[in-house]
Parts: sequence; structure tokens; C-alpha cells
Amino acid sequence: MKDNFNLKKTILYECHIKLKAKMTPYSGFLMPLQYTSSLKEHMSVRNSVGIFDVSHMGKFLLKGKESQKLLQYLTTNDISKITYGQAQYSCFVNHLGGIIDDLIIYKISEVEFLLIVNASNIEKNKKWIYKNIKNKENLKFLDLSQRDSILSIQGPNSLKSIQKFTNISLDKIPFYHFVIGKFAGVDEVLISRTGYTGSKGFELYIHNKYAENIWNEILKIKTNSFKVIPCGIASRDSLRLEMGYRLYGQDISESITPIEAGLSWITKLEKKFIAREILKEQKKEGKYKKFLSFVIEEKGKIPRKGFLLKDKNNFVVGNVTSGSFSPILKKGIGLGYLNDSEKNSYFVSIRGKNIPIRIVKLPFVKI
Repeated sequence: MKDNFNLKKTILYECHIKLKAKMTPYSGFLMPLQYTSSLKEHMSVRNSVGIFDVSHMGKFLLKGKESQKLLQYLTTNDISKITYGQAQYSCFVNHLGGIIDDLIIYKISEVEFLLIVNASNIEKNKKWIYKNIKNKENLKFLDLSQRDSILSIQGPNSLKSIQKFTNISLDKIPFYHFVIGKFAGVDEVLISRTGYTGSKGFELYIHNKYAENIWNEILKIKTNSFKVIPCGIASRDSLRLEMGYRLYGQDISESITPIEAGLSWITKLEKKFIAREILKEQKKEGKYKKFLSFVIEEKGKIPRKGFLLKDKNNFVVGNVTSGSFSPILKKGIGLGYLNDSEKNSYFVSIRGKNIPIRIVKLPFVKI
């Protein structure tokens, strides 16, 4: 395989090569697509446990007495509603209400926040934050993206897999909460009860110099009933799609508002933030393209990004933004947008044939 010198690598790149991972360009990085098969890795996470290297994600630290005030203004969710040791899913929006990025915010203290952003948007997010910092004396912004790694251990056996590495009672960490403590002999590891798969799991935020050793130690875990296997971005994508999690650059972008994207639940219109009035008006009027999730009952038909959605009269009424085969449902599933607000029968165009779709509520799979 020819190396691409324009692509970044995580600190675990050589580990992936030794494991014979198939590498692929992703968000400006060379990342493992799969190690064995995406289906095997997907099912391991749903039924047992798998580990992902997600160190490509952006990691920002915002410190200072003005930090919460700034985040409250820049993000759509209400950061004042969470306390220390809690995480929150939110998004940055521009002045027109378009989604600059979706992110997870970890509240370390009243004046310190860790922001996890998409790898492809690291520089854009940095510029946006700097642009909106009014009083630099009361704020300190650090980009830790190249310093720290993130390991994601996902699946019903995730807790059993890593509990022996720490004295922290991992079963006591609620969903979307975290603890900072010792893990595998390393101090100040942030252990978070989060993930992008929908299955039970944990994410570890660690300094790069400890990442390889911890990755290898976790991969040694093997019992009579399960073992930890490495998983790539192909299975991560199919896992997130079964839950209906949006993917930036496909399902959400600066041309889509959180109202349109079905993310009203993280859009707190009662608080003041950028573009609040625009989003408030959009929601009130109801005149916007509608996010939808659907299943294809016909066997062997899989929707893909860019496929057209049509009505019963063969008019194009929308498009698919994400689509795949669900290993759990054993059916094609997809996300997309409709420009047609009428109640109607819809189809997805696959190789010139209109295939009926059934609109369903998310998640596709209940874990």
C-alpha cells in the first residue's frame, strides 16, 4: 500500500499495521477500515466487546471563569444543566443556524471544559472559538488534538474487559458521565461512559505516550466467554447508523440546521445563543426539509449516500445521506431528508428502480 504523506496518523498507526488492518483515508487521517471483516467487528460490539482507536478526534480544553458563558453562547444545548463529571452532546451553529459541528462537552469543573469535535473540523472549530472570545484574559484555549489519544471500548462485555485496570467502580459511572483517575498505572486518565455505537461502553482519554501500552494490554484480554477484538471505522459507521447517530459531512453540515436534522432535543430555545431567533422562527413556521429514518423491507436492497427519494408520482422529494445494511435487522436502513412535507408513500431509487421504504422512529435497533 502506498503511503500518503498528506494524511495524518494516530500514535497507534504502527499497532494497526502489525494487526494487519486495512488502512484508508478518513477525515484527513490514515485510519483502520477493518482488521478482519466489518460484519465480524460489528457483531462483536453488539454481542461482546471491541476496541476502537478514535484518537483522530479533535480535543480542546477551555479554561477560565468566562468558559461556561462562552460555551452557552456558542452551543445550542444548555451547558448550565450539567454538573462536574458529566458530559453533554451539543452543536456549534453559525449565524444562520447551520451546524458548524456537533461535539461532546465534558464539564471538568465550573471553569474547565473538554470539547471533543470531529477530526475534519478541528481547524474550523478553532477559528470559530477564537473569533468569539471577547475577553482573552479570562479564557485559556488549548488544542490537545496531537497530544492525547482516545480509546473506545464498546459492547456488553466492555466493563468486564477493563475493570481490572482500575480501582474505580466502572459500574457506578452513569451514562454520559466520567471519572478522572488511575487506569493501568497511569494517573489522570479520563474514563467516560460514552461511545458512538449505542452499545454499552467506555472511552479513555490518555496521553499519547501511554496509548500503545494500554491498547496492547486491553487487546490481551481473553476469557472463556469472550475476548477483545480491534475494530475499524467501517463497523463504527454501521453501528452508529443502527442508532441513527448523525455523521458530520453527510447527515449534518453548515447548510442544515439542528431543527432540520431532528436535533431539537439539543436545541434549547429558551436560552440565548447564536442564531436562536432564526431557529425559533424556523421551528414555529415548520417550513423546512424534514429529517427521516427508514427501512427497506425488500431483501438485498441497500440505500447509499446520494440515492434519490421519490414519491408515488416519481417526483424527486429528497435524498439519502447515510445508508447501509443492518447486521442486526438484516435489512437496508437509511437516513435522509425530505423536501416534501405531505404525508405520502416514499421510495428510494436504486439502480433505476423505485424501492418502497418504511419510515420508522430511531433508533433502528434497541440495545
